Amino acid sequence: MKIRRTWWKEAVGYQIYPRSFMDSANDGIGDLNGIRSKLDYLKELGIGFIWITPIYESPNVDNGYDISDYQKILSTFGTMEEFDLLLAEAHDLGIKVIMDLVINHTSNQHAWFLESRSSRKDDYRDYYIWADGTIDGPPNDWVSIFGGSAWEYDKTTNQYYLHVFAKEQPDLNWENPRVKRDLFKMIDWWLDKGIDGFRVDAISHIKKAPLETLSGEDPHAPYKNVLGIEKHLEELGDIFRKRDILTVGEANGVTADQAYQWVGEADGYFNMLFEFDHISLWNKNEQDGLDVVHFKKALTAWQNALADGRGWNALYMENHDIPRSVSSFGSEETVFWKASAKALALTFLLLQGTPFIYQGQEIGMTNMPFRSIDEIDAVDTKNFYYEMLQTGLDEEKAMEVIRRTARDNSRTPMQWTAEEFAGFSKREPWLRINPNKQEINVLDETHDPDSILNFYKEVIQLRNQNDALIYGSYTLYLPEHPQLFVYGRRLEQERYVIIINLSKEFASADLPENVRIEEWELVLCNLDSHAIHQHTIFAPYEARVYKHKKN
Repeated sequence: MKIRRTWWKEAVGYQIYPRSFMDSANDGIGDLNGIRSKLDYLKELGIGFIWITPIYESPNVDNGYDISDYQKILSTFGTMEEFDLLLAEAHDLGIKVIMDLVINHTSNQHAWFLESRSSRKDDYRDYYIWADGTIDGPPNDWVSIFGGSAWEYDKTTNQYYLHVFAKEQPDLNWENPRVKRDLFKMIDWWLDKGIDGFRVDAISHIKKAPLETLSGEDPHAPYKNVLGIEKHLEELGDIFRKRDILTVGEANGVTADQAYQWVGEADGYFNMLFEFDHISLWNKNEQDGLDVVHFKKALTAWQNALADGRGWNALYMENHDIPRSVSSFGSEETVFWKASAKALALTFLLLQGTPFIYQGQEIGMTNMPFRSIDEIDAVDTKNFYYEMLQTGLDEEKAMEVIRRTARDNSRTPMQWTAEEFAGFSKREPWLRINPNKQEINVLDETHDPDSILNFYKEVIQLRNQNDALIYGSYTLYLPEHPQLFVYGRRLEQERYVIIINLSKEFASADLPENVRIEEWELVLCNLDSHAIHQHTIFAPYEARVYKHKKN
């Protein structure tokens, strides 16, 4: 197979949620200078680029995803001059920087929307999606991803505007060429500053179905990967392809079968996509452990869909929108916590694609034991909580669901030390710190050779030094095994096999016939390095990487 080398295929990414990463001003909120202070840490971890979630001017209804000025830095985070310093210092260390690009919607405080809502005849009226109401109220039955109607009445002009997310986040009208012109101009402005690409937020929602469309079985279908979105994406892709940058789209509703259209090597709209199939982003139901077979099939569908040069995957187990992976897919129990966090690292870091680590994942940060809804910040979580109460669920039952599913689980401050405020700040932070900072923090794990942090460093180094673990083909073994995830990577004569028990029970299996264990050498494991046999038993969350001896 001919290798098409690019920097973003070979790099490991690290997502930073600035508000919770590091506070340099000691006001309880993370900032740009805080990120600068930790660049050496990221370099030592093996990170090739960072993705910074929104730092733009914003009322912060949805933590920066409601942007009121695309070309200003929110003063809470710092200044544009401090951003320029961060960019320069990161580049000096060989770390590239990608920004969050939020272009499905703006804040309702953006100058465009303030003009738009002022009059039906205003020049900016068609920058957003307005419609008359019906006898029953809103123009149609569409519902918001954040709950409730997707329409908000505005008495100034006696019409409703569309908001797929919060009512403070009105959707832009991509059918208006002026909207695209202004957005593309802004994109070029950031690229001219020297940033290295974008993670493109909610991009599969920019095309809306005709307003007479009913929501149907899938309530989000009228604004999720709607037919005709290709035209908008092609125009956006034309802007991106002019530069040597990384673009990754957040594409809810795009299936593995459609992936090549979005990320094809030759003419894809983006370099890679964040898919949703292997996680349950919108699932609020109780789950009885990880369905390993479904999990493997979901990952494998994307691995196969973009194999043989057809495209490239974005690999992740955590981000700012979902609970902590060790709490969801592993175990918080003391006896299993470390092994399961390391097992999850091997689960995604060595697949074919570009891995994205979310801050704190590399030390095994867990979900937060929220005591009441008053400790929650995320607007969608609050809405969901009160919806549950309205259905008759009592407060403690509703909080059980919130503790398991809240986005704020991943937004608690980064645990740098065991100090009162976890080394994040010298004062009470904007969101409560997880009390397990005493046991889970960067400082302690740095000095523990058996820590999760040092295991992440080992895995990243192994990937960085072996092309087969970057560009090699992917093969799934034992697809129906209910506990083991076994997959192979191969590039010419270089072969690896990764074996992971994703359960808290012992797992028994006959290894595949073409994986004769005596022909392989162990190169990495998360437990002790005892010998295994063709028919073997794996301990709970045991994970191993083998390399073929004939290389």
